[in-house]
Amino acid sequence: MSNANVYKQRPDSGRAESPLFHAGLDEMARKAPLHKSSSAGVTLREKKLLGHLTLRGDAEDVNFAGGVHKALGLELPVALTLVAKGETSLQWMGPDEWLLIVPGGTEFEVERKLREALDGQHISVVNVSGGQTILELSGAKAREVLMKSTPYDVHPSNFPVGKAVGTAFAKSQLVIRRTGDETWELLVRRSFSDYIWLWLQDACAEYGLAIKA
Repeated sequence: MSNANVYKQRPDSGRAESPLFHAGLDEMARKAPLHKSSSAGVTLREKKLLGHLTLRGDAEDVNFAGGVHKALGLELPVALTLVAKGETSLQWMGPDEWLLIVPGGTEFEVERKLREALDGQHISVVNVSGGQTILELSGAKAREVLMKSTPYDVHPSNFPVGKAVGTAFAKSQLVIRRTGDETWELLVRRSFSDYIWLWLQDACAEYGLAIKA
């Protein structure tokens, strides 16, 4: 067993708050008229309080890839892609780095499984859940909003489902992940979350923006 200490960063008691807790997105979703939501070109949802783990290791080592698969049931994704199984996803971030997203509250147990499966190998697992959040954009006009916001080519021929890239976005930086035909995720650092939220409200104004809890 690895000598690394694994700490449960989210206590069972107490209240956890997402980076956009103060924006009151849940309240907006409850108050939105059904007809307005159905006619909006873009729907936004914060996928809040998920577990975010940064995993590092040797992608060329079959033992590392095998250990990851044993612990997660996922194959290591190749450059600029992500793989998913249910609510768990694994995204390539660099030649020796991946981002693992898991359901909130399971990150402690998942980290322990990874360390057990990769025991004896030169690896790193870091819980970064508190430092970032995911904003999901969906709807017929979601890609148009991205075209306003980033210089990266988000045309389907260049950005198929399953692709994920770090890029400039609205004078900041984030990761864009395409998870469906009309569904995109923005992986946003906590310090940029207010700015990105304000930007998206403005960028979506001409299409209609609905908030989903």
